[in-house]
Amino acid sequence: MNITGKLLEIQAPQQVSDSFKKRTFILEYAETPQYPEYISFELLQDKCDLLDGFNEGDSLTVHFNLRGRKWTNPEGVVKYFNSLQAWRLDREGKANESSSPHESFEGEKDDLPF
Repeated sequence: MNITGKLLEIQAPQQVSDSFKKRTFILEYAETPQYPEYISFELLQDKCDLLDGFNEGDSLTVHFNLRGRKWTNPEGVVKYFNSLQAWRLDREGKANESSSPHESFEGEKDDLPF
């Protein structure tokens, strides 16, 4: 899934445990400019660095997975939680993740046989 909007807020990475970190950001989505939506996304583990180089106010496309969880509290009450886990961020048509190893650069000869 993906959505395009304006980067409204960037939060600092949080080290939740010794082996788990996450980072949250807010996207302003204005399909109807009169009634914008404010959508919270999270980046997990090594994806936290994807926000580096972005600034609040930037227009970007967020590629994400929708996740849902079921949890039963100590009193036996069942609760459901949803999260939007981003895995790629694009600005002005350019991806903010590692380039493909087969991607050739302008002026560079591609000598691969396939």
